[in-house]
Amino acid sequence: MGARRARNWRPITLGVALIVTFVILLVIGMQKPEGTQPEPVASATPGDWLRKLAPGERPPQFVLFSFDGAGAHDQWQRLLDLAGRSNAKFTAFLSGVYLLADDQRRQYTAPGQPAGQSTISFGGSPDQVRTRIADLNAAMARGVEIGTHYNGHYCSPRWTTQQWQSELNQFLQFVDQAGVQGLKLDATTIKGSRLPCLEGKFDAVFDAMKSRGLTYDSSQVSDGVLWPAKERDIWEFALPMVRMPAVNNKKVTMVDYQIWEALNRSKDDKSKRDEYARATLEVYRAAYDATLRGNRAPLLIGNHFLDWAGGGFGVAAEQFMAEVCGKPETVCTTFSDVIKWMDAQDPAVLEQLRKLPAAQT
Repeated sequence: MGARRARNWRPITLGVALIVTFVILLVIGMQKPEGTQPEPVASATPGDWLRKLAPGERPPQFVLFSFDGAGAHDQWQRLLDLAGRSNAKFTAFLSGVYLLADDQRRQYTAPGQPAGQSTISFGGSPDQVRTRIADLNAAMARGVEIGTHYNGHYCSPRWTTQQWQSELNQFLQFVDQAGVQGLKLDATTIKGSRLPCLEGKFDAVFDAMKSRGLTYDSSQVSDGVLWPAKERDIWEFALPMVRMPAVNNKKVTMVDYQIWEALNRSKDDKSKRDEYARATLEVYRAAYDATLRGNRAPLLIGNHFLDWAGGGFGVAAEQFMAEVCGKPETVCTTFSDVIKWMDAQDPAVLEQLRKLPAAQT
């Protein structure tokens, strides 16, 4: 009888012990750990990172995906779907002639060229232009920024301020007249540019940009990843040159065409699609890691709406967007959003960031 009573108390004793253990663990868990606290970082939660940094806080790691041309319907569909799933925004630099149907081509006159000439195609049929307008409207509704890639894609290292003004004025005119067909892009909201071929006399370009209210450019090249700086009151987001293991660590500019040129002198070999995608993705990952650990400057990924080498460079950019934009401390956004973030900072803090060594791979 006594033995049976002892066995009846065992479950109660065990239960009491478990409760006491739980309470002890709970109290320990509520205590603040001793020692040095980790350095704070800016949150990448939407709506929270666009603020002034706290003392000692590191910036978010901005990643700026951009796509030149912005005319292909299938690429718009694919990118908008991916960006939605990746919590990403990006910037599209639109070529103005894509807003002109082929039978409207004579509305465009490039400096020094006859009317109706362009080094790239015009917009195709009226139905194709209408589809493009619908794509642009859908993109803007999802937070994509539209900048200018000017018009006929002329490499123009010698154009004057007046010639760049003509080119820019025509671009903005094409945007305005596309509004009649339903384009919801206000020409006055276009703030950024990327030069065709990354070529131009920048003093002349910047004077033309300022005359129409533009505030940033992304056409110059830097050795490594650097923070943007102002030149003639224009923010310059330089495209970085980084090492590429697939070409014996030669430095290449992080633009798909430049990477393609380094790989095989831009020969359109579709059989190299997967190989080139892997090589490009390796460059992106290394640059991201170096910048995240280093100066935290915005990382620029420059691409085109073109399927060079079977689309391998687009594959790399899209895979990188999918894998990086959800990472902690990382914000995939637009150039104008980064400018808003910089405007919110203490100028002395920005100056300290610009003095940090370039992130190198």
